Amino acid sequence: MTNQLNWRCDQHQDAFDCPDALVVFTARFQEYGLVIHDGGSSVVTIKFCPWCGRRLPDSQRDRWFEELQARGIEPWGDDIPAELQDGRWLNPSPDSP
Repeated sequence: MTNQLNWRCDQHQDAFDCPDALVVFTARFQEYGLVIHDGGSSVVTIKFCPWCGRRLPDSQRDRWFEELQARGIEPWGDDIPAELQDGRWLNPSPDSP
């Protein structure tokens, strides 16, 4: 799994364009997924490692949307702050508001 997540292709910048890229990690949701190579950016979220069967950490997708709601942010209309576009929101610094 680590090898796949660290895969870097010398021909494709984007994992969704590379037929050898199989797994992606979405930091903001803390989700792992299998890439669907259909010309888009589709992913099937997975809960277990496809190679060893080990359970993966729980998705934080619901928690992310709850955080947006708590901040009064509309996910499909408002700009999403940078700290909510990756995994930083899960471990805010002590200086955060």
